Amino acid sequence: MLNLRQIFFILKGWSMTETADNRATEQESASMQSRLIKWMILLAGVYAILLSVGMVGSGFKWASGGSEGARELFAFATNPFVALLIGILATSLVQSSSTVTSVIVGLVAGGLPIEIAIPMVMGANVGTTITNTLVSLGHVRKKSEFKRAFAAATVHDFFNLIAVIIFLPLEIIFGILQKASEWATQYLIGADSMSIKGFNFIKPLTKPVIGEIKSWLTVLPEKAAAITLIVLGIVAIFVSITIIGRVLKSLMVGRAKRILHGAIGRGPVTGIFSGSVVTVLVQSSSTTTSLMVPLVGSGVFKPKDIYPFTLGANIGTTITALLAATGLSGAGAAVGLQIALVHLFYNVSAVLIIFALPFLRNVPLYLAERLSEVATRRHSLAALYVLTVFFVIPGLCVLLMSGLD
Repeated sequence: MLNLRQIFFILKGWSMTETADNRATEQESASMQSRLIKWMILLAGVYAILLSVGMVGSGFKWASGGSEGARELFAFATNPFVALLIGILATSLVQSSSTVTSVIVGLVAGGLPIEIAIPMVMGANVGTTITNTLVSLGHVRKKSEFKRAFAAATVHDFFNLIAVIIFLPLEIIFGILQKASEWATQYLIGADSMSIKGFNFIKPLTKPVIGEIKSWLTVLPEKAAAITLIVLGIVAIFVSITIIGRVLKSLMVGRAKRILHGAIGRGPVTGIFSGSVVTVLVQSSSTTTSLMVPLVGSGVFKPKDIYPFTLGANIGTTITALLAATGLSGAGAAVGLQIALVHLFYNVSAVLIIFALPFLRNVPLYLAERLSEVATRRHSLAALYVLTVFFVIPGLCVLLMSGLD
């Protein structure tokens, strides 16, 4: 039989075990609550990025007159080179390749030669990359993060610039895209509309808030209000990037990191497919690629991991216009569909040629990483790069060439 001393120690052991179990349960519960709060903060940070990017884009549109401003700018297009530069400048100002492409469709329907419209589409492809480059500047306060983020953003720039260098001369000499799109148009014209505009769930989330902010700013002169909106958007980018960066480091471990790598970083084909699908759903390559930049800056991915995802975004951004164009009718139906097909054929061909050829595949990544090293040493060069490539060079060239004409 057990004596009282033995019974006491047994009961004490049970009590200690039960206390330890309770403590473990409480710790596990607290850990789950902490992770849940962090995920909620992360979602809030993602929304803040979407909102801030939208504010910057809306501010640029407001300042430049939106699609009407782009339409006026396109009036200077007198040759393919000027058309290319105008496409870059217009998209950088309007912050939407979809808006610029829509204007191009209208201009072609009104008599703009297709030979001039195609370089404009190429320029719009380059101009749309400015958004994720601006987002990368949110990491500027931490050198290692900024180096990764800026490389991840500018790989998109360099890929599209290299695509222009390859395809613009070929198009001027042989008219490959024009002939291929013209041939395909005759088989697709009159197809039923398959527009997926209703799937765009990003704009309904951000548009009301941006509209409210704009209404507060109407007390200012129009240009001042537009500039204020841009500045507020840039400040919001810095704040949201800081929040996301801190939260991602603690969340993206273990299973969460494996799931994300499985969806994006498994391989080139998976990355391209994922980028295409996500961009079709959000209908904005700028949004898709901008959301990847903080993941690279925080060290979850490397620039080379999201490189294929970026190429997928390039393809995905053409699908929306193509599906919408199949439902056009009237005099502009054929040219509208042809321009949409030009955009699709151009971006798919660029991926097939640049990424598929080993000696070209890593050139955009190499250039982006070298530029990020320079920009990390002198941050002012990052801002200078954005201003020069997207605004100063195209603007000066357009003014010079229009003056010569």
